[in-house]
Amino acid sequence: MAGLLTVLLNWRSADMTLRATEAALLALEGIAGALVIVDNDSGDGSFEAMTAEVQKRGWDKGAQAVRVLQSGHNGGFGAGNNFGIRAGMPDGSKPEFVYILNSDAFPDRGAIRALLTHLQAHPRTGFAGSFIYGDDGVPHRTAFRFPSIAAEFEAQVRFGPVSRMLNRWIVAQPIPQATAQVDWLAGASLMMRQAVLDQIGLFDEQFFLYFEETDLCRRAALAGWPTDYVVESRVMHIGSASTGMREWQRIPGFWLDSRLHYFKKNHGVAYTTVATLALLVGGILWRARLLIQRKDRGDPPLYLTDLTRHALRSAVSPLFGASGATVKSHPKASG
Repeated sequence: MAGLLTVLLNWRSADMTLRATEAALLALEGIAGALVIVDNDSGDGSFEAMTAEVQKRGWDKGAQAVRVLQSGHNGGFGAGNNFGIRAGMPDGSKPEFVYILNSDAFPDRGAIRALLTHLQAHPRTGFAGSFIYGDDGVPHRTAFRFPSIAAEFEAQVRFGPVSRMLNRWIVAQPIPQATAQVDWLAGASLMMRQAVLDQIGLFDEQFFLYFEETDLCRRAALAGWPTDYVVESRVMHIGSASTGMREWQRIPGFWLDSRLHYFKKNHGVAYTTVATLALLVGGILWRARLLIQRKDRGDPPLYLTDLTRHALRSAVSPLFGASGATVKSHPKASG
Protein backbone atom coordinates (compact mmCIF):
# COMPACT_ATOMS: atom_id res chain seq x y z
CA MET A 1 0.00 0.00 0.00
CA ALA A 2 1.67 3.22 -1.12
CA GLY A 3 0.20 6.69 -1.08
CA LEU A 4 0.29 9.53 1.45
CA LEU A 5 0.67 9.19 5.22
CA THR A 6 -0.60 12.20 7.19
CA VAL A 7 0.72 12.62 10.74
CA LEU A 8 -0.82 14.87 13.42
CA LEU A 9 0.88 15.23 16.79
CA ASN A 10 -1.22 15.84 19.90
CA TRP A 11 -0.28 16.98 23.38
CA ARG A 12 -3.12 17.97 25.69
CA SER A 13 -5.18 19.57 22.93
CA ALA A 14 -7.52 16.75 21.91
CA ASP A 15 -10.41 18.97 20.77
CA MET A 16 -8.19 21.08 18.54
CA THR A 17 -6.42 18.01 17.17
CA LEU A 18 -9.78 16.52 16.19
CA ARG A 19 -10.72 19.80 14.48
CA ALA A 20 -7.44 19.72 12.55
CA THR A 21 -8.07 16.07 11.66
CA GLU A 22 -11.52 16.92 10.34
CA ALA A 23 -10.07 19.70 8.16
CA ALA A 24 -7.32 17.39 6.94
CA LEU A 25 -9.78 14.64 6.00
CA LEU A 26 -11.77 17.09 3.89
CA ALA A 27 -8.57 18.18 2.15
CA LEU A 28 -7.54 14.54 1.65
CA GLU A 29 -10.67 13.52 -0.24
CA GLY A 30 -9.70 11.60 -3.38
CA ILE A 31 -6.11 11.06 -2.22
CA ALA A 32 -4.99 7.51 -1.45
CA GLY A 33 -3.47 7.10 1.98
CA ALA A 34 -4.04 7.06 5.71
CA LEU A 35 -3.88 9.39 8.70
CA VAL A 36 -2.32 8.78 12.09
CA ILE A 37 -2.78 10.88 15.23
CA VAL A 38 0.10 10.49 17.67
CA ASP A 39 -0.60 11.35 21.27
CA ASN A 40 2.69 12.55 22.72
CA ASP A 41 2.10 11.07 26.18
CA SER A 42 -0.40 13.78 27.18
CA GLY A 43 -1.45 12.00 30.36
CA ASP A 44 -4.73 13.93 30.47
CA GLY A 45 -7.09 11.47 28.81
CA SER A 46 -6.44 12.86 25.32
CA PHE A 47 -5.54 9.47 23.88
CA GLU A 48 -8.69 7.78 25.16
CA ALA A 49 -10.93 10.70 24.15
CA MET A 50 -9.52 10.88 20.62
CA THR A 51 -9.68 7.11 20.16
CA ALA A 52 -13.33 7.08 21.16
CA GLU A 53 -14.20 10.07 18.97
CA VAL A 54 -12.45 8.62 15.91
CA GLN A 55 -14.47 5.43 16.30
CA LYS A 56 -17.68 7.36 16.96
CA ARG A 57 -17.27 9.38 13.76
CA GLY A 58 -16.32 6.29 11.75
CA TRP A 59 -13.01 7.79 10.70
CA ASP A 60 -11.22 4.54 11.46
CA LYS A 61 -13.19 2.87 8.66
CA GLY A 62 -13.13 5.77 6.21
CA ALA A 63 -11.30 6.14 2.91
CA GLN A 64 -8.43 7.69 4.88
CA ALA A 65 -8.21 5.17 7.73
CA VAL A 66 -7.50 7.13 10.90
CA ARG A 67 -5.51 5.57 13.73
CA VAL A 68 -4.75 7.04 17.14
CA LEU A 69 -1.41 5.90 18.54
CA GLN A 70 0.23 6.48 21.89
CA SER A 71 3.92 7.38 21.75
CA GLY A 72 4.39 6.58 25.43
CA HIS A 73 6.98 9.33 25.78
CA ASN A 74 6.94 13.07 25.15
CA GLY A 75 10.24 13.30 23.34
CA GLY A 76 9.32 16.45 21.46
CA PHE A 77 8.11 17.50 18.03
CA GLY A 78 10.62 15.46 16.07
CA ALA A 79 10.32 12.33 18.20
CA GLY A 80 6.53 12.40 18.10
CA ASN A 81 6.39 12.83 14.33
CA ASN A 82 9.06 10.16 13.89
CA PHE A 83 6.85 7.78 15.88
CA GLY A 84 4.01 8.36 13.44
CA ILE A 85 6.25 8.11 10.38
CA ARG A 86 7.78 4.84 11.59
CA ALA A 87 4.29 3.42 12.16
CA GLY A 88 3.80 3.69 8.40
CA MET A 89 0.60 2.71 6.66
CA PRO A 90 -2.05 0.51 8.34
CA ASP A 91 -0.70 -2.58 6.56
CA GLY A 92 2.82 -1.84 7.80
CA SER A 93 4.15 -0.65 4.44
CA LYS A 94 5.88 2.65 3.80
CA PRO A 95 4.04 5.49 2.06
CA GLU A 96 5.43 7.34 -0.93
CA PHE A 97 4.95 10.70 0.78
CA VAL A 98 4.61 11.86 4.40
CA TYR A 99 2.63 14.96 5.36
CA ILE A 100 3.00 16.44 8.84
CA LEU A 101 0.33 18.84 10.05
CA ASN A 102 0.24 20.73 13.33
CA SER A 103 -2.71 20.07 15.58
CA ASP A 104 -3.54 23.80 15.44
CA ALA A 105 -3.32 24.01 11.63
CA PHE A 106 -6.29 23.74 9.28
CA PRO A 107 -5.66 23.15 5.57
CA ASP A 108 -7.94 24.65 2.94
CA ARG A 109 -9.71 22.10 0.75
CA GLY A 110 -7.02 22.10 -1.95
CA ALA A 111 -3.99 22.59 0.29
CA ILE A 112 -2.78 19.01 0.64
CA ARG A 113 -3.40 18.11 -2.98
CA ALA A 114 -1.39 21.17 -4.07
CA LEU A 115 1.65 19.91 -2.15
CA LEU A 116 1.27 16.37 -3.47
CA THR A 117 0.83 17.55 -7.06
CA HIS A 118 3.91 19.75 -6.74
CA LEU A 119 6.13 16.92 -5.50
CA GLN A 120 4.81 14.57 -8.17
CA ALA A 121 5.56 17.17 -10.85
CA HIS A 122 9.05 17.93 -9.47
CA PRO A 123 10.75 14.58 -8.76
CA ARG A 124 14.00 16.24 -7.62
CA THR A 125 12.28 18.30 -4.92
CA GLY A 126 12.48 16.70 -1.48
CA PHE A 127 10.03 18.67 0.63
CA ALA A 128 7.15 21.06 -0.02
CA GLY A 129 5.39 23.37 2.42
CA SER A 130 2.37 25.64 2.52
CA PHE A 131 1.47 29.30 2.56
CA ILE A 132 0.50 29.81 6.20
CA TYR A 133 -1.89 32.45 7.49
CA GLY A 134 -3.31 33.17 10.93
CA ASP A 135 -6.86 32.96 12.20
CA ASP A 136 -6.97 36.72 11.61
CA GLY A 137 -6.16 36.20 7.93
CA VAL A 138 -2.69 37.74 8.21
CA PRO A 139 0.04 35.77 6.33
CA HIS A 140 2.81 34.28 8.45
CA ARG A 141 6.49 34.31 7.54
CA THR A 142 7.37 30.63 7.34
CA ALA A 143 10.01 30.58 4.56
CA PHE A 144 13.55 30.96 5.86
CA ARG A 145 17.25 30.89 5.12
CA PHE A 146 19.56 28.74 7.17
CA PRO A 147 20.98 30.44 10.32
CA SER A 148 24.50 31.84 10.12
CA ILE A 149 26.91 34.13 11.96
CA ALA A 150 25.81 37.11 9.87
CA ALA A 151 22.14 36.27 10.44
CA GLU A 152 22.61 36.06 14.22
CA PHE A 153 24.17 39.54 14.28
CA GLU A 154 21.60 41.10 11.93
CA ALA A 155 18.62 39.71 13.80
CA GLN A 156 19.81 41.26 17.06
CA VAL A 157 21.28 44.60 15.99
CA ARG A 158 18.02 45.67 14.28
CA PHE A 159 19.62 48.47 12.26
CA GLY A 160 18.47 49.25 8.73
CA PRO A 161 21.87 49.86 7.09
CA VAL A 162 23.23 46.61 8.57
CA SER A 163 20.15 44.69 7.42
CA ARG A 164 20.55 46.02 3.89
CA MET A 165 24.23 45.07 3.87
CA LEU A 166 23.51 41.56 5.20
CA ASN A 167 20.28 41.08 3.26
CA ARG A 168 21.35 37.79 1.64
CA TRP A 169 21.78 36.20 5.08
CA ILE A 170 18.57 37.37 6.78
CA VAL A 171 16.78 34.25 8.04
CA ALA A 172 13.15 35.41 7.79
CA GLN A 173 12.52 36.04 4.11
CA PRO A 174 9.69 38.17 2.72
CA ILE A 175 6.65 36.00 2.06
CA PRO A 176 7.13 34.54 -1.45
CA GLN A 177 4.53 35.71 -3.94
CA ALA A 178 5.01 32.66 -6.14
CA THR A 179 6.07 29.07 -5.62
CA ALA A 180 9.82 29.08 -5.06
CA GLN A 181 12.76 27.16 -3.62
CA VAL A 182 13.74 28.14 -0.07
CA ASP A 183 16.26 26.91 2.49
CA TRP A 184 13.73 25.64 5.02
CA LEU A 185 10.10 25.91 6.04
CA ALA A 186 8.22 25.81 9.32
CA GLY A 187 6.79 22.36 9.95
CA ALA A 188 3.16 23.36 10.52
CA SER A 189 2.27 21.96 7.09
CA LEU A 190 5.11 20.11 5.39
CA MET A 191 5.09 17.25 2.89
CA MET A 192 8.15 15.06 2.55
CA ARG A 193 9.22 12.41 0.08
CA GLN A 194 9.67 9.10 1.93
CA ALA A 195 12.64 8.20 -0.28
CA VAL A 196 14.42 11.31 0.99
CA LEU A 197 13.73 10.38 4.62
CA ASP A 198 15.05 6.89 3.90
CA GLN A 199 18.24 8.48 2.58
CA ILE A 200 18.91 11.21 5.18
CA GLY A 201 17.05 9.90 8.22
CA LEU A 202 14.10 11.28 10.17
CA PHE A 203 14.01 14.24 12.56
CA ASP A 204 16.97 14.48 14.92
CA GLU A 205 15.34 13.67 18.25
CA GLN A 206 17.95 15.60 20.22
CA PHE A 207 15.93 18.68 19.30
CA PHE A 208 12.96 18.80 21.66
CA LEU A 209 11.35 21.79 20.00
CA TYR A 210 12.58 24.35 17.42
CA PHE A 211 15.35 23.97 14.84
CA GLU A 212 14.38 20.37 14.01
CA GLU A 213 12.80 21.39 10.67
CA THR A 214 15.81 23.59 9.95
CA ASP A 215 18.16 20.69 10.50
CA LEU A 216 16.07 18.24 8.47
CA CYS A 217 15.76 20.60 5.49
CA ARG A 218 19.49 21.31 5.64
CA ARG A 219 20.32 17.60 5.55
CA ALA A 220 17.99 17.17 2.60
CA ALA A 221 19.52 20.14 0.76
CA LEU A 222 23.05 18.82 1.30
CA ALA A 223 21.90 15.49 -0.17
CA GLY A 224 20.57 17.29 -3.25
CA TRP A 225 16.90 17.49 -2.26
CA PRO A 226 15.69 21.11 -2.06
CA THR A 227 12.61 22.43 -0.28
CA ASP A 228 9.88 24.38 -2.09
CA TYR A 229 7.33 26.87 -0.79
CA VAL A 230 4.02 26.25 -2.57
CA VAL A 231 1.76 29.32 -2.52
CA GLU A 232 -1.23 27.40 -3.88
CA SER A 233 -1.30 25.35 -0.67
CA ARG A 234 -3.04 27.49 1.95
CA VAL A 235 -3.23 26.51 5.61
CA MET A 236 -4.63 28.46 8.55
CA HIS A 237 -2.42 28.15 11.62
CA ILE A 238 -3.35 29.42 15.05
CA GLY A 239 0.27 29.10 16.14
CA SER A 240 1.85 28.56 19.56
CA ALA A 241 -1.39 27.15 20.92
CA SER A 242 0.51 24.58 22.98
CA THR A 243 4.01 25.97 23.35
CA GLY A 244 2.89 29.27 24.87
CA MET A 245 5.52 31.08 22.81
CA ARG A 246 3.46 34.26 22.69
CA GLU A 247 3.50 34.46 26.47
CA TRP A 248 7.15 33.61 27.13
CA GLN A 249 8.42 35.57 30.12
CA ARG A 250 11.88 34.03 29.79
CA ILE A 251 13.53 32.25 26.89
CA PRO A 252 12.97 28.52 27.55
CA GLY A 253 15.87 26.18 28.09
CA PHE A 254 14.65 23.88 25.31
CA TRP A 255 14.99 26.73 22.77
CA LEU A 256 18.52 27.48 23.94
CA ASP A 257 19.39 23.78 23.84
CA SER A 258 18.03 23.43 20.30
CA ARG A 259 19.83 26.50 18.99
CA LEU A 260 23.13 25.34 20.43
CA HIS A 261 22.69 21.79 19.13
CA TYR A 262 21.85 23.06 15.64
CA PHE A 263 24.97 25.20 15.35
CA LYS A 264 27.33 22.66 16.91
CA LYS A 265 25.99 19.79 14.85
CA ASN A 266 26.05 21.62 11.53
CA HIS A 267 29.01 23.99 11.93
CA GLY A 268 31.21 22.90 14.82
CA VAL A 269 32.22 24.46 18.12
CA ALA A 270 34.33 27.34 16.76
CA TYR A 271 31.58 28.54 14.40
CA THR A 272 29.01 28.20 17.18
CA THR A 273 31.13 30.33 19.49
CA VAL A 274 31.48 33.10 16.90
CA ALA A 275 27.76 32.95 16.08
CA THR A 276 26.88 33.33 19.77
CA LEU A 277 29.31 36.24 20.15
CA ALA A 278 27.80 37.89 17.06
CA LEU A 279 24.33 37.54 18.59
CA LEU A 280 25.49 39.02 21.89
CA VAL A 281 27.28 41.97 20.27
CA GLY A 282 24.25 42.71 18.13
CA GLY A 283 21.97 42.50 21.15
CA ILE A 284 24.19 44.80 23.22
CA LEU A 285 24.29 47.39 20.43
CA TRP A 286 20.50 47.21 20.13
CA ARG A 287 20.04 47.73 23.85
CA ALA A 288 22.41 50.70 23.73
CA ARG A 289 20.07 52.29 21.16
CA LEU A 290 17.13 51.65 23.45
CA LEU A 291 18.71 53.98 26.01
CA ILE A 292 17.87 56.90 23.74
CA GLN A 293 14.98 55.49 21.69
CA ARG A 294 11.62 54.29 22.96
CA LYS A 295 11.14 50.98 21.20
CA ASP A 296 10.01 47.50 22.11
CA ARG A 297 13.02 45.41 23.13
CA GLY A 298 11.66 42.54 21.04
CA ASP A 299 13.05 39.78 23.26
CA PRO A 300 11.89 38.05 26.46
CA PRO A 301 13.31 39.54 29.67
CA LEU A 302 16.92 38.56 30.43
CA TYR A 303 17.32 37.02 26.97
CA LEU A 304 20.99 37.89 26.57
CA THR A 305 21.74 36.94 30.17
CA ASP A 306 20.08 33.55 29.82
CA LEU A 307 21.77 32.88 26.49
CA THR A 308 25.20 33.84 27.89
CA ARG A 309 24.80 31.62 30.95
CA HIS A 310 23.63 28.74 28.79
CA ALA A 311 26.60 29.12 26.43
CA LEU A 312 29.09 29.30 29.30
CA ARG A 313 27.65 26.24 31.04
CA SER A 314 27.80 24.35 27.75
CA ALA A 315 31.42 25.34 27.29
CA VAL A 316 32.51 24.05 30.70
CA SER A 317 30.41 20.87 30.75
CA PRO A 318 29.95 18.58 27.72
CA LEU A 319 27.00 17.00 29.54
CA PHE A 320 25.13 20.31 29.43
CA GLY A 321 23.75 22.24 26.46
CA ALA A 322 21.83 20.32 23.81
CA SER A 323 21.04 17.49 26.18
CA GLY A 324 17.95 19.26 27.45
CA ALA A 325 19.30 19.51 31.02
CA THR A 326 18.01 23.06 31.37
CA VAL A 327 14.40 22.10 30.87
CA LYS A 328 12.32 21.33 33.92
CA SER A 329 9.12 20.66 31.99
CA HIS A 330 8.27 20.53 28.32
CA PRO A 331 5.28 21.90 26.49
CA LYS A 332 3.91 20.03 23.53
CA ALA A 333 6.20 19.84 20.57
CA SER A 334 3.97 21.26 17.87
CA GLY A 335 5.84 24.33 16.62
